[in-house]
Amino acid sequence: MKIIAGNWKMNGSRDALVNMVRALQDIDTSNTVILCVPYTMLGVDGGNVYIGAQDASAHDKGAYTGEVSADMIADTGARYVIVGHSECRAYHNDTNDTVRQKAAAVIAAGMVPIICVGETMDEKQAGKTMEVIESGVRESVPSDPDGDVIIAYEPRWAIGAGLTPTNAEIATAHKLIADTLDSMGLSNTPILYGASVKASNAADIMSVPNVGGVLVGGASLKPDDLIPIITSIK
Repeated sequence: MKIIAGNWKMNGSRDALVNMVRALQDIDTSNTVILCVPYTMLGVDGGNVYIGAQDASAHDKGAYTGEVSADMIADTGARYVIVGHSECRAYHNDTNDTVRQKAAAVIAAGMVPIICVGETMDEKQAGKTMEVIESGVRESVPSDPDGDVIIAYEPRWAIGAGLTPTNAEIATAHKLIADTLDSMGLSNTPILYGASVKASNAADIMSVPNVGGVLVGGASLKPDDLIPIITSIK
């Protein structure tokens, strides 16, 4: 069983989500399917599909105009929240510390954070890939989390660029993450791969050791693109 998580980013509509959920109801799969959508679409009944958000505030409440707390997200019935996505790190200055705070808030609200880590092209070219990944895990995951967490490895240099690391690179990164989590007492934590995932490479990627599923971007927006990913592997 794998986890197939879709990240709609700033795309879609409530009608589009309803149509996607409808299209996924009768898919023959044992995989867990999650759709992380904009705040305006939360509250849609997902049926056998879990609905999640794409970010959460590190604050519980207060004068933080424009932010949405984890408790507010949970109040919609959402079950998962992406935190520390590469775009939030790049555009909203999320750091490992703020990601850890957000993940802790998500857990406290009874949901599961999907914590993203990964290296930029500059970091990759400087030979810092392993250092960045390990520190990302150690510093972004709350200490002794009182709830489940999911890690998503995003090679930030590949996102939106149509690039995909080799299976050997994916295997090396995921083994490091698995070993780091094990040293933190979090063995068996699911580790997703996310960057340029599509129907043509999903099964191959998910066959790599320690890859527990995928975090899908653009290919999660249309049933014809997402369904083959879900059904590509049991």
